[in-house]
Amino acid sequence: MSERGALRGLRVLMWVVIAIEVPVYLVWLVQVGYLTGQELPRGDVARWAPPVLLPPAAVLSCVMAGWTWWLSVVAGTRSSLREGWIVASLVFVAVSSVFCGVASVDDPSVSVGLLSAAVTGLGMIGLFFIPAAASRQMPDVIRRRAAERRAGADPAGLDDT
Repeated sequence: MSERGALRGLRVLMWVVIAIEVPVYLVWLVQVGYLTGQELPRGDVARWAPPVLLPPAAVLSCVMAGWTWWLSVVAGTRSSLREGWIVASLVFVAVSSVFCGVASVDDPSVSVGLLSAAVTGLGMIGLFFIPAAASRQMPDVIRRRAAERRAGADPAGLDDT
């Protein structure tokens, strides 16, 4: 298989994963958010917060984190994922998502927690990689980083820390 075919295959694989994981995750977030919110007393406005706020929060934080990461990869600079606010937003979404998944069932168990963590992880990964998959620069970045690795240099240029 040629290099061009491999890069095209990688992009297709990324989009297939995104096309499956992201809708499943977002529908799951709405469903478990709704069920979790229904546990609150009738008339409490907060019962609509999880299904209304959690999906957009997940999309915004994961795609923005993916975007900032991808821009640092393209530029060859230090990853911006080391910024506290980015990590905090991703942790908040992950914890909220898993919590809603566990709280939405009548009989929480370890298997429910593991399923919630798996759906959350796969969905967040799919959202995170949207900017890279959509970028026209992806083949050039992969070639550049592969050449840097073959040359023995640190791909981000951080070997003189």
